Amino acid sequence: MAITKTRRLELRTDETTDQLISEAAELLHVSKTAFVTDAARQAAERVIARSDVTLMAPEVFDAMMASLDVPDENAALEVLSKLPRRIGR
Repeated sequence: MAITKTRRLELRTDETTDQLISEAAELLHVSKTAFVTDAARQAAERVIARSDVTLMAPEVFDAMMASLDVPDENAALEVLSKLPRRIGR
């Protein structure tokens, strides 16, 4: 099933970039619109995917996970935790 394209995206660019895009599109036998749309979509997907992942060294991850098992020494939180619950389970 073909997707109906109803959105329009316009951009300004310099001559060198325009020629580069045209040459690449011709090499792939696609229109400039298809080339730019695909490239922008791939870049957007990479950025979004990267924002969902936090990378860290294994030892940093292990330290973070271990710290979750150690309660904070916080007198104010201790007082609050002993108050009666407003909402029952």
